[in-house]
Amino acid sequence: MVETIMEMVEIESPSDNKKAADTMAARLAEMFSRLGGELRLHRAQEFGDHLQVDFSGDRGAPILLLGHYDTVYPLGTLRGMPCRRANGRIWGPGVLDMKSGIALMLHALEFLQLRNRRERRPVIVLLVSDEEVGSSSSRQITETLARKAAAVLVLEPSYGLRGAVKTARKGVGQYTIKVTGKGAHAGLDFKKGANAIVEMARQIIRVSNYTDLERGITVNAGTIQGGTRGNVVPAEAVATIDLRSARMKDAAGMDRKFRALKPFDRRCRVEVSGEINRPPMERTAGVAALFAKASEIARDLGWKLQEAAVGGASDGNFTAGMGIPTLDGLGGVGEGAHAISESVLISELPRRAALLAELIQRV
Repeated sequence: MVETIMEMVEIESPSDNKKAADTMAARLAEMFSRLGGELRLHRAQEFGDHLQVDFSGDRGAPILLLGHYDTVYPLGTLRGMPCRRANGRIWGPGVLDMKSGIALMLHALEFLQLRNRRERRPVIVLLVSDEEVGSSSSRQITETLARKAAAVLVLEPSYGLRGAVKTARKGVGQYTIKVTGKGAHAGLDFKKGANAIVEMARQIIRVSNYTDLERGITVNAGTIQGGTRGNVVPAEAVATIDLRSARMKDAAGMDRKFRALKPFDRRCRVEVSGEINRPPMERTAGVAALFAKASEIARDLGWKLQEAAVGGASDGNFTAGMGIPTLDGLGGVGEGAHAISESVLISELPRRAALLAELIQRV
């Protein structure tokens, strides 16, 4: 598994470089084809091709193993952040999020083939290339395959060094607020101007007050731009807003609030664009049942599996939002995702692979 992970990490696959991503997809196709899976590449224009691998079985609906091979790191990151093995860990860009998870898929499926049980549930592997940038080209593929599945197992990283699986994730909304005011000379014609930045500041305070930590709602103004010079009343301002919500009904309610924004200064115009990009992954009965099964397997293997609710989102939000039983965070155990300290614990790899293999068999 260590060798597999290091090989994957050393093939850089940033979301925004199709050529590099396609190289990664081709290598993954070779790896999974050795296990006898039926390969299908879903072609994408702007992103790498999405890889689907089907493994036949004769027991019920398939299990969907879901993940992504794109990373947040630009091409060339390996020069300053090389893949290496040290201090009981593998280090490198994308090693935790989530190339170690892909390796766990590969080796768990290899183990199941070696076990050679007569009755096996069909398995679909889907590895997409645009998860880190919103999954715009892969979401439909993910949802189409999920509709056929008995359950979805997501090999995103586990939560923290205790290796908790994720039974709830917040939904994510991305909104842009644009304010159009009226430009004027700040000295000669101050009264004739309508300050778009002042209006935007008031709008940001308004939407920031929508935050409700007890209900799991957060609103973050991430960027703001506006104005041209200090002596000009600004005619335009634009802000990007990140919305997170733990419950589906809150996500819908917040969306309505954003779309209903009105200007404080009637001389200004407020326009809102954007949407809920990923619905919340709620801890439904189906999710709880999958966690109970995973906990039982972990006990059989001699350890206690924990669960967590997290603020980040994944493609598991899509499948859980459709009502398909989904368990996330089954991948590597480590820390530093998206950072120079990104690493995965080698000692945890065998039991994560064993957990995944048994889940595929027992679900």
